[in-house]
Amino acid sequence: MTNERDKRLITESGVAARVAAIVEPVIEDLGFNLVRVRVTGANGCTVQIMAERPDGTMSVSDCETVSRAISPVLDLEDPIDRAYHLEISSPGIDRPLVRSSDFERWSGYEAKVEMAVPVEGRKRFRGLLRGVENGMLTIELPDVKEGLEPIARVPLADVGEAHLVLTDELIRESLRRGTAPTTDELDEDTDVVDAPDEAQDPSDQTKPN
Repeated sequence: MTNERDKRLITESGVAARVAAIVEPVIEDLGFNLVRVRVTGANGCTVQIMAERPDGTMSVSDCETVSRAISPVLDLEDPIDRAYHLEISSPGIDRPLVRSSDFERWSGYEAKVEMAVPVEGRKRFRGLLRGVENGMLTIELPDVKEGLEPIARVPLADVGEAHLVLTDELIRESLRRGTAPTTDELDEDTDVVDAPDEAQDPSDQTKPN
């Protein structure tokens, strides 16, 4: 179970929030962490669920495990009012940052941060993560004009969205940590598994309402 310190700070709204409320306990019971839920109009309607192990890894096999566990629960709770495709994926290399531990784990790497509440009139920051202390996220800003403060400190609780920026250094570190998909798993930067529907041919991944 995710401890209180590692609860997600950045969460969903609307129908995605309803889906998250249903699947997060199931995912945590399996020993994984929910990263993000998105509901989009792709392929009519697609429910994308990002998850990972506490160490940040997530294999194709792990995605399949999560898919098998949450599919019947979603069928039972029925949070989507139409047919949809269910996709389970790893966060990818340029991953969303949704927990305090995410910002700490990837300290030293470049990220884009958008504030839900502006800091001194500014909502968007891009720079190197420098850790979290007393609820404040520190970001080292590159190419700051002379005379301006090169360090930004923003309230972590006021972050609306954040993700890592894809760089060569990040790719190398992700491969070293085992948090990046290997080429024999998938050619993309996420491991995507469409949830099978037992009532249909396995090649048709639509979940009927």
